[in-house]
Amino acid sequence: MNIEMIRAAAGRLEGHARRTPLLSSPFLDEIAGRRVWVKPECLQHTGSFKFRGAWSALSALDPEVRKSGVIAFSSGNHAQGVALAAKLHGVPAVIVMPEDSPKLKIENTRAYGAEVVLYDRDSESREEIGARLSEERGLTLIKPFDEPQVIAGQGTCGLEIAAQAAEQGIEKADVIVCCGGGGLTSGIALALEADAPGLRVRTAEPEGFDDVARSLRSGGIERNNQLSGNICDAIITPQPGDITFPIMHRLCGPGLVVTEDEALRAMAQAFNRLKIVSEPGGAVALAAALFRKDEIEGDDVIVTISGGNVDAPMFIRALETLE
Repeated sequence: MNIEMIRAAAGRLEGHARRTPLLSSPFLDEIAGRRVWVKPECLQHTGSFKFRGAWSALSALDPEVRKSGVIAFSSGNHAQGVALAAKLHGVPAVIVMPEDSPKLKIENTRAYGAEVVLYDRDSESREEIGARLSEERGLTLIKPFDEPQVIAGQGTCGLEIAAQAAEQGIEKADVIVCCGGGGLTSGIALALEADAPGLRVRTAEPEGFDDVARSLRSGGIERNNQLSGNICDAIITPQPGDITFPIMHRLCGPGLVVTEDEALRAMAQAFNRLKIVSEPGGAVALAAALFRKDEIEGDDVIVTISGGNVDAPMFIRALETLE
């Protein structure tokens, strides 16, 4: 896994992925006590950064292999990214999703043309289901984060952050990334190491599901005790990846952890001040910047809003925190 793979992925993504902006608001700056710069990947195709990795992985496959179809497992954002990338490549896709995934994400994945297979995340293994279907149907598995070409695609977000930070004259800052298994985090970290070494990546996770923060502290891969029970479903994974964790351990600062309430408040502020719609898991980095400011140094902080695929009841719940 290296910067050349990320630059190659950027070439394949050109004309297919959106270059999302870097936004700011003096109102957010006031809450955070420093300048806050927001990279809204919720504006990416399918409503999250996951389209980058999905397109990167599919476009890198041998055409003969690709035409047989692909399979992925995801709670929703990777699912939609792979489904759309497969549709645009004209190949079939099967997506294995937890049955408690937000209804919007399941419906969207089907709308992109994928076959959805639901499972119980507390009693069934998505890996086992995926392996069985892959073997039965000759499908190629596109892993959600621990896959070099997926990481390369996510790393293109980091190339954009480096260029946009330079445009704003930002030479030193923490870059807080919403983190599940670490695909986006490790990809951005590798890109910034090459193009903006003064920018340090830090992870943001929900309380009780902070496997990456704990892993960064201990130096070894730590697992979460449970795999459900938090509104930040998009970034709940069992543990960091075998490929992603060494990259994060080498390049990332200490992890940040936020509460569900802080994630909801961050969603509300993103909408109120930037008119950006985020989902709970996609708002944890902004929540860390706004409500964990004593754990951050420097005059600038850059955060990702990694996804915006949120059901109306959850978004209403977030907006009610403004009252």
